Amino acid sequence: MGIEAELRAESDHWERVETTVFKVLPYVLLAIGVLISVLLPIWRVPVHLPAVLALSAGILAWSFWFHTLHPEWHRNGPLMGLYYTGLMVLTACLVAVAPWYGLFAFIGYPQAFHYLKGRWRYVGVAATSVISAVAYLGGLAGIQEEDMWVAWAALSVIITVLSGAFSRIAEQSDQRNLKQKQALTELHEANTRLEAALEENAGLHAQLLVQAREAGVLDERQRIARDIHDTLAQGLAGILTQLQAAEQTLDEPSAPHRHVTNAMNLARESLTEARRTVHAVQPEPLAEGRLQDAIGEVTRRWSEVNHIEAVLTTTGDPRPMHADVEVTLLRAAQEALANVAKHAKAGRVGLTLSYMEDLVTLDVRDDGVGFEPAARRANGSVDGGFGLAGMRQRVQRLAGRLDIESEPGGGTALSASVPAIPAGAER
Repeated sequence: MGIEAELRAESDHWERVETTVFKVLPYVLLAIGVLISVLLPIWRVPVHLPAVLALSAGILAWSFWFHTLHPEWHRNGPLMGLYYTGLMVLTACLVAVAPWYGLFAFIGYPQAFHYLKGRWRYVGVAATSVISAVAYLGGLAGIQEEDMWVAWAALSVIITVLSGAFSRIAEQSDQRNLKQKQALTELHEANTRLEAALEENAGLHAQLLVQAREAGVLDERQRIARDIHDTLAQGLAGILTQLQAAEQTLDEPSAPHRHVTNAMNLARESLTEARRTVHAVQPEPLAEGRLQDAIGEVTRRWSEVNHIEAVLTTTGDPRPMHADVEVTLLRAAQEALANVAKHAKAGRVGLTLSYMEDLVTLDVRDDGVGFEPAARRANGSVDGGFGLAGMRQRVQRLAGRLDIESEPGGGTALSASVPAIPAGAER
């Protein structure tokens, strides 16, 4: 159980105790007064027993009717004002003939604050104090015999002042308790809302975890698909091209051997790249040098295999980049060159690697047949085959941009730009 729950339980407990005491206290004090009235004649103390018992019975009936039997009347101010006035009149008559009933007169203080409102509470306190002063001086007969009217008046004033002060303190304490109870109620409601919010957040958190897991699986599948395309698919396509070339040049003495050798080299390189992909390490060209060197080596090998002139130009300040940046641009170069070999029928390819302050850009331009970028391909995509789509995904994962410009007969220009994230920095 929390502190808030313990405070509320303790507050409710004491409120129940006060309510119970308030309900039974008039009858307990009245019973004590009646018991004293019955016992005093034994010690030959004169008591107007019939009048005392009659007044006691009247108070009992009056209190039971208003105080106990009809609790729904307690919020009716005028009606309870009538009840309190009748109670004080009966109590005053009883104290006048039996001063020991001053003990019962005490009930006027709590009932004044429970049943009366505003300043009428202090009027009730004053009335109770005046009646109690009569009891302290031995009843009305004693005041008359001893001519203690001045003393009674002075005592009434003193008791009224003291009772009023204590009543004011009690009222403030009651107000504090009420505010504390309201605060505990508000705290309980706030805790309830907080618990509901935490449960909702826990559900949302679990949902987000599931979505993140699914997104991670999807991202990993796309990465594997891109890597397979960039290694095995491109390698197999190159091998097939070389074997077809070898088949077409069987009549030439050295040409078939050269094409088969190229195919074997492509197979070895593809196997190496596939193994590196499985172990999720950098491509071999990047593992052995910087980005511009890796793209330069890929360009040189591609040019030798495909017998197409290819030149790499580097501008800006070459510097080590984050591994994801370098892999993205290297794969973009490989995919662009592979597309040139398969589709462009180009005689020359120019690559430009530009290091700028906040961007690194790779531009690839060929003088081939070109194509219509907006036209749909055989797979229904306007982005070309899976290679271009994978290239675009790689670039966009780094918040980069991929632009392709081409027209039939006018060659093709491809530009991949990604943020210049330095090596060792967090993405």
